[in-house]
Amino acid sequence: MSVTQQYLLDSYRAAQLGERTPPAPGVYDWQVVREVRDYGRFNAVVHERPAHGRFRGALGRLLRGLRGGGARTPRPLP
Repeated sequence: MSVTQQYLLDSYRAAQLGERTPPAPGVYDWQVVREVRDYGRFNAVVHERPAHGRFRGALGRLLRGLRGGGARTPRPLP
């Protein structure tokens, strides 16, 4: 049974019983994404890690490693 079919069935049952209809599928998706993001930031602060820029920093480290621009060797003295 698809999500839409389940929603229609639940809406029909709610109408028959005089109850509130359930929210349509996808209505609260962005709210869930924001809550997961906020939980990750909160968890980072609790564990004393930076709360912002972790993804971009990890991506930058990965890309520098792929390009070979990691640790630089010092220039020899003249």
